[in-house]
Amino acid sequence: MSSEDGWPDVPGDTALTIRIPEADAFVRAPFPAHITVLYPFLPAARITPDVHAELSALFADRDSFDLTFAEFRRYPGVLYLPPAPGDPVRALTRAVRERWPEAVPYRGVFGPEGLDPHLTLANDEGPQTYEAAYDALERELRPLLPVTARVGSVRLIVTDGRVWEDGAVYGLGRNPPHVRRAESTALSRRS
Repeated sequence: MSSEDGWPDVPGDTALTIRIPEADAFVRAPFPAHITVLYPFLPAARITPDVHAELSALFADRDSFDLTFAEFRRYPGVLYLPPAPGDPVRALTRAVRERWPEAVPYRGVFGPEGLDPHLTLANDEGPQTYEAAYDALERELRPLLPVTARVGSVRLIVTDGRVWEDGAVYGLGRNPPHVRRAESTALSRRS
C-alpha cells in the first residue's frame, strides 16, 4: 500500500493471505487474486522457526474449505468479491489474532476487527472515474460468476516496502505439508 492509502507498507511487513488463482483473470489491480487473513502480521524479523512452527500447527488444526464468489460489492474506491461463506476466513483471522493480539488488522484503520473478508478486483481508479469504471467491469465479469475455489493453504508474504514476495506456505488440515518455502512470486501491492 502506498501512503495515500492510509497505511504505508513498511519494509519487513508481513501478511497472511489465501491465494485464489481461479479468480486471477478477474483482478485489475497489480497483485494476484487473494483474500487477506491478516495484514500486517508480525515484522519479518520476528518470523522465527518457532513462529513458523506455531503457524504450521495453527493452520494444520483447520480443515480445507471451499469458497464461492458470486456477487460484486464495493468499499469506497474498491470493487471486490465477498467469499461465501466468510466464516472460515474469519475463523483463521480470529485464531491468528488470539495467538498474536499485537497484530492489528490494517493497523487499526478500519477498527479493531479490520474489514470483512474480500477479494479485491480493482482499487486504483480515481474518485471521479471509479463508479463508471467499476460498473463496466461488473458488466464484463458478471457472466463469469460464480467462481468456486478450494482453500488448502495460507501464505506468509513479506515486503521490502515496494514489492511483496511469498515467504512460506502453511497447509490446512493434517495431510498436506505444513510449512514449505514458497515459490517466489512478486506482488507489487496489497489490498
